[in-house]
Amino acid sequence: MSKFDRYMLSQLMVVFGFFSLVMVLVYWVNRAVLLFDQLISDGQTAWVFLEFTMLSLPNVIRLVLPMSAFAAAVYVTNRLASESELTVMQATGYSPFRMARPVLIFGLIVAAMVAALVNVVVPRSLTVLEERRDEISADVTARFLRDGQFHHPTEGVTLFVRDVAAGGELRDAFLSDTSDSDRHQTYSASSARLIRSGGEPYLLMFDGMIQTLDVSGRTLSVTRFEEATYALSALMAASSDGSRRIGELSTPELLWPSQAVMDEVGRSLSRMLVEGHERISQATLTVVAALLGFAVLLVGGFSRFGIWRQVLAAVVLVILVKTADTALVDLALSDPALWPLVYGGSAAGLTLAAAVLWIAGRPLRPLVTRRAATA
Repeated sequence: MSKFDRYMLSQLMVVFGFFSLVMVLVYWVNRAVLLFDQLISDGQTAWVFLEFTMLSLPNVIRLVLPMSAFAAAVYVTNRLASESELTVMQATGYSPFRMARPVLIFGLIVAAMVAALVNVVVPRSLTVLEERRDEISADVTARFLRDGQFHHPTEGVTLFVRDVAAGGELRDAFLSDTSDSDRHQTYSASSARLIRSGGEPYLLMFDGMIQTLDVSGRTLSVTRFEEATYALSALMAASSDGSRRIGELSTPELLWPSQAVMDEVGRSLSRMLVEGHERISQATLTVVAALLGFAVLLVGGFSRFGIWRQVLAAVVLVILVKTADTALVDLALSDPALWPLVYGGSAAGLTLAAAVLWIAGRPLRPLVTRRAATA
């Protein structure tokens, strides 16, 4: 690469790193607040919270990188133009296509990062995240072994335990179940234990009674027991049956899906193909965003009012390309043979960027020719 290419590429990478860091932090904080409330309220430790946030981070970075690439291209181009560096390069004979070379290289570097994330890192992190969620969902002890507090694990259910013994024995357990509007049940037991049978959690209660209220008949019945069980599976988050979700599949499994894989995730052939090719198109759209951010800012000359019009035009064009990409992806879902439409947004974006660069290399030539002819 020439000195200009290395110089502009270094500027793009520095600004890209800054914007990526800021955007990832913003996204991460928003998600971390919700995740913190959920995990801490379930009795989990700060280490579990940190583990979950780290596992969700690759998917956040995947969303941020294309936006950071676009922002970096716009910012660096604006700075180089305001300091007349691009003007100097144009005066030396550099065409807009030649000046776009470091931006293209920059876009390809970011596209490689996005491709690594969407094809390798994100599916693996989602798999590990689901495994950890199942483990925590199965850990009912961490959710209910908190004495002296009323807990409401789900609507209509209240659980209270006076004391928790060292061996895991629950002393003076109380459970109210009003989830059924026609039949309310209240369990009280001198002691209880949490057990698992057939992979499902149960509350095994000893020496207590069940009060059943028939709301429609307005009758109350009391049943005393020595042992009674209450299924806690309805109170737990739905655990996975071991099958993977479509986001956890590898890209080859999506591009060449077998019937067994499609049955496992419960998706059609068109959905599998579109999901696989969309992972590749996400990387190409990153290149489009960087090139459009650079190309649009080259159109138009210097103005004392700044280049906000060009920046706005670049944002609008990127939104239009993404909208077209989404529409084509939805159309491709209707027929497996239409999977090439997934790349339609990227192709349209690259064509648009090339057209804008072509226009930037021929500013106002027809107008100048007419004025010269009149003179």
